[in-house]
Amino acid sequence: MISTPRSSRRHLGTLGALVAALLLAGCSGEAPSSPQASPSPDYASDYVAPEPTDVAPLRGTTVPEGSLSHAALSAKIDNHWDARPQLGLERTDIVFEELVEGGITRYVAVWHSDVPEQLGPIRSIRPMDPEIAGSLGGIIFYAGGQPQFVSMMQQTSLYNAIHGQPDTAAYMFRSSDRRAPHNVIVRASEFLAAHSDVAAPRQQFAYALDAASATAAKEGTPTGALRLAFSNQFVPSWTWDAASGTFLRSQDGAPDLDSNGAQLSAVNVVTLRVPISHGHGVPKTELLGSGEAWVSTGGGTVSATWRKGSIDAPITLVDDNGITIRLGAGNTWVELVPLEGSVAVDPPA
Repeated sequence: MISTPRSSRRHLGTLGALVAALLLAGCSGEAPSSPQASPSPDYASDYVAPEPTDVAPLRGTTVPEGSLSHAALSAKIDNHWDARPQLGLERTDIVFEELVEGGITRYVAVWHSDVPEQLGPIRSIRPMDPEIAGSLGGIIFYAGGQPQFVSMMQQTSLYNAIHGQPDTAAYMFRSSDRRAPHNVIVRASEFLAAHSDVAAPRQQFAYALDAASATAAKEGTPTGALRLAFSNQFVPSWTWDAASGTFLRSQDGAPDLDSNGAQLSAVNVVTLRVPISHGHGVPKTELLGSGEAWVSTGGGTVSATWRKGSIDAPITLVDDNGITIRLGAGNTWVELVPLEGSVAVDPPA
């Protein structure tokens, strides 16, 4: 018989007890105890999905989904000295400035992202206005005009809201604090609410996410000011303001102020050189075709070519390499400067 040392017998006894315990646990279906693992954090329970968004078609900004399903409002806005300051210009998405008789200008102003309670003063239609507003659809306000011009506008897809007609009587009035004919005001938000069946506009320009990412801001020539001669006596200008990230508007040698006393501003200034015809008895901007352009955003300006193929087609803008120009997200003024006029792009002071 082989004798086992006492220490070895103790070791074997301990090993046997451990094996027995493991066998017992296996038979009972219980696993041997082990340190408890910390529960993993439930990241999914903290996640909140963002609200769905759309891109504002006339401004390029991000807005809540479905919040801009209503029509765009366009209006023929007076720019006579007695019409200033106009109502609502500071809240526009787009403003088109055009030459009219007498060497001064009027506007086709467009609201969609931010519709004011009132806008104006509105004036009569001109022969180029169907070409300017035709791609926007929606509603256009104006104070009558020569029958042939009114007929031209009524042939577009826009709802024609004309001062003095039964359908506008409750929404257009002459303000007592302005002199006629520079005093026809529109109750814009009320009119829009009464015509909720009119479709929303489609996108007019290509946009970057913000002004700093726009084509002109990244690739353009540094710009301190723009000087635009519509005629010998009318030379509005835009000055770059780095503090606000916008161009500030002046005319008649002074800041152009809105109805709140603030200077009118634009994230984008798009300047088109356009031919002017006189076959209608008044100056007519010829906007169907193509020509030279400049696009100014973020303190920079790029040269461009503009094109518009039909009344319902939007204006397209491409650079000298034929690449689509992206505006900065924000409001835009489109300056329709006659070929007989001039455009000066000044460097920063």
